[in-house]
Amino acid sequence: MNPFDERTQAIVNQTAQVMEGLGITSYLVGGSVRDAMLGKTTRDVDIVVCGSANRVGDTLAESLDGHKIRIDFERDAARVIAASQDHAVVIDLLSLAGAGILPDLRRRDFTINAIATPLESAVLGTWNLIDPLGGAQDMDSKTIRAVSGKVFTEDPVRLLRAVRLSAETGFAIEPETESLIRGFAPRLTDSSPERIRSELLRILAARGAAKWVRLMDSLGLLSIVIPELDLARDVSQPREHYYDVFGHLVAALDYADQIVSNRYERDFVREMMPTFDRMDAYFGQGAADGHTRGTFLKLTALLHDIAKPQTKTVEPSGRVRFFGHSEMGEEIAGEVLARLRVGRRGIGMVRSMVRHHLRPRQMGNKGELPTNRAIHRYYRDLGDVALDTLYLNMADFLAARGPLITPAEMRNQVRVINHILTVGPQNQTVVASRKGLLTGHDIMSELQIEPGPLIGRLLKSVAEAEARGRIRNREEALKLARANIETGAVGG
Repeated sequence: MNPFDERTQAIVNQTAQVMEGLGITSYLVGGSVRDAMLGKTTRDVDIVVCGSANRVGDTLAESLDGHKIRIDFERDAARVIAASQDHAVVIDLLSLAGAGILPDLRRRDFTINAIATPLESAVLGTWNLIDPLGGAQDMDSKTIRAVSGKVFTEDPVRLLRAVRLSAETGFAIEPETESLIRGFAPRLTDSSPERIRSELLRILAARGAAKWVRLMDSLGLLSIVIPELDLARDVSQPREHYYDVFGHLVAALDYADQIVSNRYERDFVREMMPTFDRMDAYFGQGAADGHTRGTFLKLTALLHDIAKPQTKTVEPSGRVRFFGHSEMGEEIAGEVLARLRVGRRGIGMVRSMVRHHLRPRQMGNKGELPTNRAIHRYYRDLGDVALDTLYLNMADFLAARGPLITPAEMRNQVRVINHILTVGPQNQTVVASRKGLLTGHDIMSELQIEPGPLIGRLLKSVAEAEARGRIRNREEALKLARANIETGAVGG
């Protein structure tokens, strides 16, 4: 039943010693106990203490050689992070609510989180459970049940947490709790944007993210978190599209999730999907706000066509157009994420992907592969999200056709993406390292040019020529730069 690895268990044992030295009664609660009962491993430790959580946190942080953060002034909550080079354990401390552990558990959110065990019991491995609300029974039946009708008014972010718990555990929200969520959904706006963002990103991080977004929608929560999506409902698209705009966005999220998890519903999509070396590790990289590239790809898929309702036009012939939806979508997506207090890097990644999500299919003439020069410019312009955007483009393409997609259509799309991947890595290396055949200093010293914008334009032209294979060494690069100056090819 122990959810802790060896390093985490050692920190839990040391924490128990600190509590004993302080004469503090403490209990392991919430997610730690739930994960133990589910047989999951965790490095997040939730403890309630009979005393001031922040004062206990100061002592504990000193003992663990970690650091303490005060995370809730009203409830006297603290977080202690004990980190080694490759292992961080997070201990959340909360002062006991009420006269003892039983009143505290009755004030929690869901019955599966209202189970506790004395900290010393967890250290000894006996795990004597305190379960006044039948949480263990709900665990057995895989049910998420609100402790009472007051839980959502006391802390409205619990409305979204119910969906997140369902996503992370696979448990079903029972009907009475669903009814409560629908009724209290407008209260979610009383929660801080940071807490809403945290729950949303964890929902998107879960496998099968589109299912959980649909659950959010059915409970009236999606319209509260991202009201801009409501405009996309019932907005028809050209006949090539299977879904309306809203349905397309959710379908794109679904395909992005399949790409990130490498679990595909259709065999030919799995067999034909373009891949690159260590792709799983790439999408598992940290991106922003404690979440991965994969999660931010899924978030972007949900938002990539968010400006289509505002840009829709219908020509006299009946042809539907969405001119400028990528550019406007970049702005709207940025506003959504800024409102949710997403970090600067995350916003930048999403904005860039939304703006350029159509670009991979527009880099070459119809029926032709993009040139090396076009691919070089693509990697240069998109930089850190060049690969991510290729797979956003794949998700967009698959969602457009939906269940009507055929292997022949897939083959044409894959041909382009595979070509960009094949040609691209060498260009990406050149751009990422910013090292080519020449440096700005080379150009200034060899060609006797003063510092200024011309240097950058010359370096850009040399890098593109190198990517296309027109030049191979420093001498040829200098010759090209000199010729560009003499002919005015890059401006004066």
